[in-house]
Amino acid sequence: MKNIHFKDFFWNSDLICTGGYDAIIQYLNDGKRTCKEVEDFMKARASIEEKYAKDLLGLSKKVCGHNEMNTLKRSLDVFKLQTEQVSLSHLQLAQSMRDEAKKLEEFREKQKEARKKIEQQMDTLHKQKSSQFKKTMDSKKSYEQKCRDKEEADQNVNRNTNTNNTKHMEKLYSKAQQAKQNAEEADRLYQQNVAALGKVRDEWLKEHMKACEVFEKQSIERISFLRNIVWTHLNQLSQQCVTSDELYEEVRKSLEQCDVQEDVEHFVNLRRTGDKPPAPVMYENFYIGQKSPTAAPTSRLPLSRRGPIPNPTHSTTEDDTIYSTVQDAGYSVIEY
Repeated sequence: MKNIHFKDFFWNSDLICTGGYDAIIQYLNDGKRTCKEVEDFMKARASIEEKYAKDLLGLSKKVCGHNEMNTLKRSLDVFKLQTEQVSLSHLQLAQSMRDEAKKLEEFREKQKEARKKIEQQMDTLHKQKSSQFKKTMDSKKSYEQKCRDKEEADQNVNRNTNTNNTKHMEKLYSKAQQAKQNAEEADRLYQQNVAALGKVRDEWLKEHMKACEVFEKQSIERISFLRNIVWTHLNQLSQQCVTSDELYEEVRKSLEQCDVQEDVEHFVNLRRTGDKPPAPVMYENFYIGQKSPTAAPTSRLPLSRRGPIPNPTHSTTEDDTIYSTVQDAGYSVIEY
């Protein structure tokens, strides 16, 4: 397939029309805007990565399994350490993204400066071409008018050839001669302007083709550069995933070494308090086991309160002394 180039497809039939050139400039401006958008996107992604890294770093400093022991503690320590390493890798990723964005910014500015010189030169040529074209068209109109004036003067002379008025004929001859001179001068000026316009046009054609070639080259470079920088950006993201997975793999390896039974045994051996349980608490009756001082211990029934105090008995003689009596034969003032 034949290659397509800017210089072959951005012309206009109107000499002073800049539609083709304007279409290329618009395309380049859109490309420049795309570069800026990708640049801003990568800077924003770098900021996100940096914030995530800082948050992750802060998280890795938090207490996690501080009171744990043995193999699980080692695994949790590795977990925190690798989380910190992941955060540092994200910080590095953020810096790498900023570096790529900086390259894109420098590339965009470089193309901008290179374009600026060419655009200024082409703008000057467009103004010269437009100015010279206008001057040429004005001289053409003047030339055509002068030619019409000469023809009219010649016709006046021819119409009055048979007149006997010598002065009138001389005046007509004089006007015809002047009209001829004016037409010749207008013709000379018109040809001069056409030649000048031709030179301006030739220079413009040459510079337009050069500009098209430069702009096409810039477009190729821009597309290739953007393609490569986005490719690199994605590689960085993929590498970050690989790096994170490698760091997390260290945690997984540590967890594989975490022995549940060993940790239980470690705790037992470290904190053991004894291998015999306490004896059961038995019921002890308060009265069982107490002994009498005068007799051998006998089984006794639980004591009960005595009945109500009995009423005293009185004799019929008032002078007789009245004593209190106790009806309970087993009563004694000595209590055991």
